[in-house]
Amino acid sequence: MPDEIVDRDLLLKYKTRLEAELGAKSLPPSKIIYSKEYQDFRKEILSPHLSLYEKLCELFAKINIKPSKKRELELLEAIEMCHLQVSPAGVIGFSFITPIFFGLILSMIFWAISGAFFFVYFFMGISLILIGPLGKLPDFLATTWRLRASNQMILCVFYVVTYMRHTSNIELALDFAAEHLSPPLSLDLKKVLWDVETEKYSTVKESLEAYLKTWKTFNIEFIEAFHMIESSLYEGSEEKRLGALDKGLDLILDETYEKMLHYAHNLKSPITMLHMLGIILPILGLVILPLVVSFIPEIKWYHLATIYNLFLPLLVYFMGKKILATRPTGYGETDISEDNPQLKKYRNVLFTIGKTEVKINPLYISVFIFMVLFTIGILPIILHALHFPDIGWGKVDKTSSCGFSFCFLGYEEDRENPGQEIGPFGIGAGILSMSLTLAFGLSLGMYYKLKSQNIIKIREESRRLEEEFAGALFQLGNRLGDGIPTEMAVGRVAETMEGTTSGKFFELVSNNIRRIGMSVEEAIFNPKYGALTYFPSKVIESSMKVLTESVKKGPAVAAQALINVSKYIKEIHRVNERLKDLLADVISSMRSQIKFLAPVISGIVIGITAMITNILGKLGGQLGQFNTGQSNLGALKNIPNILGGRGIPAYYFQIMVGVYVVQIVWILTILTNGIENGSDNLNERYELGINLIRSTIMYIIVAGTVTLLFSIIANNILPKA
Repeated sequence: MPDEIVDRDLLLKYKTRLEAELGAKSLPPSKIIYSKEYQDFRKEILSPHLSLYEKLCELFAKINIKPSKKRELELLEAIEMCHLQVSPAGVIGFSFITPIFFGLILSMIFWAISGAFFFVYFFMGISLILIGPLGKLPDFLATTWRLRASNQMILCVFYVVTYMRHTSNIELALDFAAEHLSPPLSLDLKKVLWDVETEKYSTVKESLEAYLKTWKTFNIEFIEAFHMIESSLYEGSEEKRLGALDKGLDLILDETYEKMLHYAHNLKSPITMLHMLGIILPILGLVILPLVVSFIPEIKWYHLATIYNLFLPLLVYFMGKKILATRPTGYGETDISEDNPQLKKYRNVLFTIGKTEVKINPLYISVFIFMVLFTIGILPIILHALHFPDIGWGKVDKTSSCGFSFCFLGYEEDRENPGQEIGPFGIGAGILSMSLTLAFGLSLGMYYKLKSQNIIKIREESRRLEEEFAGALFQLGNRLGDGIPTEMAVGRVAETMEGTTSGKFFELVSNNIRRIGMSVEEAIFNPKYGALTYFPSKVIESSMKVLTESVKKGPAVAAQALINVSKYIKEIHRVNERLKDLLADVISSMRSQIKFLAPVISGIVIGITAMITNILGKLGGQLGQFNTGQSNLGALKNIPNILGGRGIPAYYFQIMVGVYVVQIVWILTILTNGIENGSDNLNERYELGINLIRSTIMYIIVAGTVTLLFSIIANNILPKA
């Protein structure tokens, strides 16, 4: 990397001289011209928000705030890794100006609405704190890129080795791997080849070596595996060449298992800290908050919401990302709907009316659910604004706002500011507030679930096929080794494995050959009728590509190629299962937090809070009746003053805690999926849908039940006025 900086400085020196002599104007770093193919491919991979980030960095680069030389080297490495088109000066300029600008705007807006200087101090403080993280945004993006790319490295080596067994050409092998891998590693391999086409490097070996250096600090086993693969090009005998290729795949599999073993051992301490800081301590701290706000009336609900719904989730999220950043290479899955455009329709809710297939975007359903539940949740505020008379039930209670033990709204006169009403404190309002928590948790959960459930079923079917496919390939290889033509061998394997998923796959191939008259390649890869259309899997696709390529060199070559692919698939599956076994304890613990501990503890806290608020409010009202100047009451006269305000209404407190539960479940689900599966967006969305729905409903059931139970208990233990 230092050599590259020296080369850039030398290039800049001569560019400056040429500008002076010829009057030419050199392009800034963010305006370097890239090939059209690279730009098109990059647009498909990178999110639109990255383009906006690049434009803002380009704008702020004109301010020319330069980092130190050391920091510039780090930024250039991160920028190169995640394919950003920005300069270090632009990154630093963006990190200073953007948070301060938005901090000022938000401070003015919230101060104008609430009149509280708390928001001014808060947003300006957050702005100053964000300068550091925004300056490290390229490092964060590079870490995310590495996590996603490293999750594909075993497959990458598998594809390269598989191809080079029958064709000893590193350039064609890299192209084969790039074709069958998903982003981001496919983009990296494409750029390795593009750098040769654009003559940045004279050979593929030089370009590949430059790319491998970027992984030196993070995945040395990936570099060693490729060096072993490259060494096969120089072996004199076929036996030694194939041995070097096998050694390359074995090396990355063994090193991955060893690194994952250390990762699993070192994971327990940070996960325990995350559990305590993110779940146990904050939730237990909620128990004493009703007492705090009763004795310190200056503390409002939005102060606590700022801490619990903004600061703590961000803290837990970044702690989780830090844990994920240390995850070693794994064997990951991809969203098959992104690779196969024909499957994108399954992201929608599908049903048939007559002969017409109707598609509904899950977003519409999610928004409808949110609007209905949100409207129900804010009914207490709407009814109070419309001066709707409060409803009460139970025994007569003169100290309550409605005249009964239980009130629906429960708005009361503020003891500190006579004439103003505060609330709602009613049990009815508290129960309705849970609709707001459902609005967030259920709508998000339904969106993620409906968007992913159809695709996950297709992938599970493909995964079952992958588990059986090694045996099917071995059988097909043996048939080809016996000299049977490929068209007939496929049919015989289908008959042997009848009733299995692999049998269905080869039966489709055989039917396409016999009934439609397709070639073997067409029967497998035809975009409309090909067998891969019904079993979308990159592993199976690459195996069939090896079959169609190697069969051109004769049945003996094809037979040996398929037998070796079968062996590789079994080996990768074995290592993947061992990796999951290593992480089983940690994953089980985190799932129990998501599905049980967090929602149940939070629900109980809500019930306790409702009871404490009810008791303190009624005690304050009843003790206030004694403050009539009777000297024999002594210290009792000061109790209403000691109690201070009425406290936070259970309505707002429940919303704050409920949203926090939704946030924690969301963050922990992403973290659990990342630890177990690496970067697997499809499974992440599916798990988010399941967990958000289940955990939110469990929280609502526990919170509603405990609130009703404890409110009845509190009403019975308090003396009636």
